Amino acid sequence: SIHKTRLLAFASLANQTVGDALADALLVLCVLHLLEISIQQWHSMYTDLPNLTTKVSVQDRSILETNHDDSRLIQPARLQAAIDQALLSFPSTSTRAFVRPSGTEDVVRVYAEAPTLSETRALNLTVAQAVFDLAHGTGTRPSSSSVLP
Repeated sequence: SIHKTRLLAFASLANQTVGDALADALLVLCVLHLLEISIQQWHSMYTDLPNLTTKVSVQDRSILETNHDDSRLIQPARLQAAIDQALLSFPSTSTRAFVRPSGTEDVVRVYAEAPTLSETRALNLTVAQAVFDLAHGTGTRPSSSSVLP
């Protein structure tokens, strides 16, 4: 159908991992329209998980290479292995973490999401420390006091 064609075209423009607020909002409206679901119905189906984004200063962000949707690192492979290992410590399938280099400064953004805020903080800290240790972090190594809120 024409709606499906339009939706597929639009989805190819949106980055599903890091997103774009405006593109995400338009995508949601398109899907709701196609499914004939109201915003209120959709809202009642959704539970937002605690998430945390922090940044870690590194010597050279260009050593990090991500896959096509920024959800996994291609290089350094040891860092992606450390992220995968950190995720194994959390039994929930709704737990996720990924990192991506900034496009403008020598920092790496660390994203973590888990069912509870304490799990989110712990995961974010573990991944931030792995970034610092394996991607040549600069400044102070991340600690529980530096991962907020």
